[in-house]
Amino acid sequence: MRNITVLAVLVIILNSAYCQDSKRNYGFSIGPQAGLVYGQSLELVDSIPEDTKGELLSELKWDLKPVYYIGIQIDIGRIDITSDPGFFTSLSFKAGYPADSGIIENRDWMSVENNALTHFSTHTNRTNSFFMADGAIGATLPVNSYIYFKPYIGGSWMYFSFTGRGGQGTYAREKLLYSNTFHPIDDNPDLHSFEGEQVIHYQQNWILLYPGVSAGIKISPFIFDFSFKLSLFTWCTALDQHIYKQNTKFLDQTRTGLFYEPSVNISFIIKRLEISLGASYRHIGRTRGITHIDRNNSGYDKAANRSGAGLSLLDTHFLVKVRI
Repeated sequence: MRNITVLAVLVIILNSAYCQDSKRNYGFSIGPQAGLVYGQSLELVDSIPEDTKGELLSELKWDLKPVYYIGIQIDIGRIDITSDPGFFTSLSFKAGYPADSGIIENRDWMSVENNALTHFSTHTNRTNSFFMADGAIGATLPVNSYIYFKPYIGGSWMYFSFTGRGGQGTYAREKLLYSNTFHPIDDNPDLHSFEGEQVIHYQQNWILLYPGVSAGIKISPFIFDFSFKLSLFTWCTALDQHIYKQNTKFLDQTRTGLFYEPSVNISFIIKRLEISLGASYRHIGRTRGITHIDRNNSGYDKAANRSGAGLSLLDTHFLVKVRI
């Protein structure tokens, strides 16, 4: 049924593309998009300075390798972008297919003696939810009949949720019980197999605000567009639930990680029809914030550790739009 719906939308777009164009300066474009992302989501816990010796207490890497998505994009702007200065606005939404998307790797450095790795486990990662929404508004500034610039401001919302299932764990043996001193992790470690479908849950909720600029070259019927975004205005709320640790939940609230995103897009335009191929790389450096812990649903308490989050995504997409 989903494939039939997508096919019907494409047929409508193709039929509409050759309708007679009216003499307007601005147009409204809409169409479906599909693509995939390939990357990794990062979960961090800083070490307690007076206790553990490692730079981090814990690091978890959640794969999105890959996640396929479908979506929609809406644009308003000048029909002839190189004729006169003007404005534009754009809105994009993407929803991913739930599926296995690689693994999760969980590392801990819990020694008070040194910064050696003490705990390592790996599990199958399933991406349960994947949503991205981006919006931008800005100006179109033609240089001549071939080249233009587009300064803009934009915002993004992203929501991901994951489940780690099964897997294996390797844990360094403690020298004395509760001493937080360990033998090397390769010296006869304790091995553990995780059973069951659910070992750990994690979700990230991101808000980004950013300025950006793009430069384009119009060589009819093609447009080549290069864009770059950069900002420190990043916020993330993350929830980590360890099922095997008596239902312990960690709520992280972090901010101010460096965000940047270069992108490239190639469009082919025939009258009202636009077909585009694009790729972008979205990176958010390690944010920092506060961790709150809830044990056995007793309420969240502020933890001594500081939390962090990060994200790296390569996004490729195919888009078909019609101006209406």
